[in-house]
Amino acid sequence: MADASAWARQGTAPDGTGFIRAGAGAPVLLIHGVGMNAAIWQPQIDRMAESFDVIAIDMLGHGRSPLPPPNPELADYADQAIRLLDHLGLDRVSVVGHSMGALVAQELALNAPERVRRIVSLNAVFRRPPELAEAVRQRAVALTGHSDAAGTALTIARWFGDPVPAELKAAAQKTASALGAVDPEGYARTYRLFARADGDHADRLPTLAVPALFMTGSEDRNSSPAMSAAMARLAPLGRCTVLPDEKHMMAVAAPDLTARHIVDFLGEDEAIEQRSAAEMGAAFDNGEFRRALGSFLTGVTIVTTIGPEGEPRGFTANSFTSVSLDPPLVLVCIAHKALGHPVFATAKSFAINVLNEDQKAASGIFASKAADKFASVGWQPGRTGSPVLDGSVASFDCDMERLVEAGDHSILIGRVRDFEHNSAQPLGYCRGAYVAPGLSQDALAATQPGTDVGAILENGGRILFLETADGFELPRGRGLGSAGDDKSLRGLLAAKAIEAQLGFLFAVWDDAGPVSRTHVYYRGTFDVPASSDRGIRLIEIDAIERLKIADPAIRSMLSRYVRECSVDAFGVYVGNNVEGEVRPLARPSASTVNTGDHG
Repeated sequence: MADASAWARQGTAPDGTGFIRAGAGAPVLLIHGVGMNAAIWQPQIDRMAESFDVIAIDMLGHGRSPLPPPNPELADYADQAIRLLDHLGLDRVSVVGHSMGALVAQELALNAPERVRRIVSLNAVFRRPPELAEAVRQRAVALTGHSDAAGTALTIARWFGDPVPAELKAAAQKTASALGAVDPEGYARTYRLFARADGDHADRLPTLAVPALFMTGSEDRNSSPAMSAAMARLAPLGRCTVLPDEKHMMAVAAPDLTARHIVDFLGEDEAIEQRSAAEMGAAFDNGEFRRALGSFLTGVTIVTTIGPEGEPRGFTANSFTSVSLDPPLVLVCIAHKALGHPVFATAKSFAINVLNEDQKAASGIFASKAADKFASVGWQPGRTGSPVLDGSVASFDCDMERLVEAGDHSILIGRVRDFEHNSAQPLGYCRGAYVAPGLSQDALAATQPGTDVGAILENGGRILFLETADGFELPRGRGLGSAGDDKSLRGLLAAKAIEAQLGFLFAVWDDAGPVSRTHVYYRGTFDVPASSDRGIRLIEIDAIERLKIADPAIRSMLSRYVRECSVDAFGVYVGNNVEGEVRPLARPSASTVNTGDHG
């Protein structure tokens, strides 16, 4: 074992188990992988010793510890760890294991849950696919119990690359030194167990009683993100984290990043214990919390990417927001337990598709576990290759800028490479139900059939007016109605062959006189009519205030429309034809607009 005297205390338990100990605080047991020893954890010990009592064990057959039985089981290594804890007088610890050590950590937590607070499984294997299982089995069969320099070289190439990148040479050399120093017989016995134990916990993980973090690197093909995600789904308190661009020896190659995730996860216990009953008040109700969050009206998106086998993948999300204008950044969240989490956590790019009101069915399909979610939607590859869905209100095609872990979700921050948008009406979601942000025009027409309903329809900076003998009017009718009702707004538009899309509410007022009638006007868009109706006029927005408009309330409303168009910030007027208030749909600050406020 490497000389650790300069940075930690070495010790030997009565059964011959070697270990390193450093620091003070909540105890944490570190268990290395096959071929390594306790000193491989030096970077983590250095970073954790200020806050934790860190114990790194030499597993059986490694470092200064005795050999395991000729045909060992995981329980032999877990029992060794328990004997060490007994020797040190530690009743309960958190356990961090790497690779084979991760299997031992799981075994320890499953066999003796009263001794374990939390576990971190780094680069753990789980139900290897047949080709990987065969490759590992062949390596196990080839072990002779003698030193194998050629085998060590192949292992280093597999773990770090061939050739080893310059920035990883020190980490690769440290790993190679550990492999060269291991007892060949101890290595062979342990590796044979490692080769066949990848499914030992498949039926037991659902009974794991402690919080568990399953963390691996996106480029670790033998302990893949899919494996970590599968274990996290089975463990009741499991979560999965994938470190971008890291391979199997990420604890050595990226020690700071790995240690930070470990410390953050283990530190949750301390944070929980520090919350007093007074601070928490009544017991925190997760169900009520979810319902409270559901009060926030959001849009609905489908997030898409291309999986490792070239297949399109996607999920429904309403946790989408803008982050930055310069550079152009957006974010969306995905739950650790989501089936697609490993794919999206390691994706190089993704697209966010904002759904329109007619895409409720697609939203439901992508929120389900349907086998082929893309069978029901049309899509085209965007600039990054990620699927851009046909008919979306907007799409943002992004490179993965950063992956941030936050509680039980991962935050995907994307740098926008391309985007599209149109005038279709977005689909909304609030309190567990879909809503139309443009308000329920059908319901309005049904409940108030005599209401004067009109629209300010825009196309390319021009507003659609109807010219009469008395001047100019906006299209309007008695109620919203239908295309067959010639007195309604929709009937008028149909009669004049105007294809219009009604959007957000713009004004609601009652007449102030003794005979009162309600007026409702929407903002909307239109396609340039092919009609020969000479009464249709398309007027530039800047020219509106020069028009002859008989109704003072309409003139006032249009003046406000011109002003709000100039700053692209619209509100809704509520009152009567003499006085009222404009309720803004958004409140930009006096100096700048923070796009993050629109989340």
